[in-house]
Amino acid sequence: MDLARETSDTGRFVRQPNRFTTRIEEGGEHPPEPGRYRIYASYACPWAHRSLIVRELLGLQDVVGVTIVDPIRDERGWRIPGGDPVTGAEFLSELYLATDPGFEGRYTVPCVWDAKTGVLVTNDYPQITLTLETAFAPWHAEGAPDLYPVALRAEIDELNDRIFHGLNNGVYRAGFATSQEAYEEAVTDVFDTLGALERRLADRPYLHGDALTESDVRLYPTLARFDAVYHSHFKCSVRRLTDHPALWAYARRLYAIPAFRDTTDFDHIKRHYFVTQRNINPTGIVPRGPEIDWTAP
Repeated sequence: MDLARETSDTGRFVRQPNRFTTRIEEGGEHPPEPGRYRIYASYACPWAHRSLIVRELLGLQDVVGVTIVDPIRDERGWRIPGGDPVTGAEFLSELYLATDPGFEGRYTVPCVWDAKTGVLVTNDYPQITLTLETAFAPWHAEGAPDLYPVALRAEIDELNDRIFHGLNNGVYRAGFATSQEAYEEAVTDVFDTLGALERRLADRPYLHGDALTESDVRLYPTLARFDAVYHSHFKCSVRRLTDHPALWAYARRLYAIPAFRDTTDFDHIKRHYFVTQRNINPTGIVPRGPEIDWTAP
């Protein structure tokens, strides 16, 4: 990551905006169709992890393709092991530059390629899961959960915003802060948000009650990475996930669901953060542990 490009004068991390934000929708230039689109994702990236979880939960494996990139990213960006079976690209950057030859910035996952038009449609990660949940509804598997029910959308959107600013992006704001003031501000937000979520989950199995929603999908990837990476690597060391009884029980409840468990690769996660982010971990040494039993009842 080019830290200087995403750091303010006050030492605060400022996330790069998404370059491609076209919607996949009926009546648009890119309508939803089985077999037309492919998600490029990393098991290491929390934003991409969401897309993988939703694709599995909704049974869209035969409708929307996926290519998994190597967890170690260098100056060329994400490498596609063995080359991409659809485009032949060896690096994700090739798809970005094929769509926008003048693109400058990080080549981010997740992103979605339209095989019919030969362009990247979107790398707008918040919208990708919503698109799978809404535009691709005709192809959802029988019995698939309604992750974005109309009656709850306003409440889901409000909580998602809190989770993003305080936790999903909050850990990055703490980890990439280059001033004490910026770090203190961010780490306070992280643990205030964790505290609020701990209280919320004290009397319910999921964030909005008895059923899974988009909010659970957005929270889980950060929780899955918290003790393994964010607690040490990003200096979010006030408390561990396992020090929050309700959140830890909730995280294991989600991990027991195949769509969450099968897309959680702790090896990819640890190697990506500790090897790739040399500005934080100059030696590139991947630490052992922590010894946590995600399958404990």
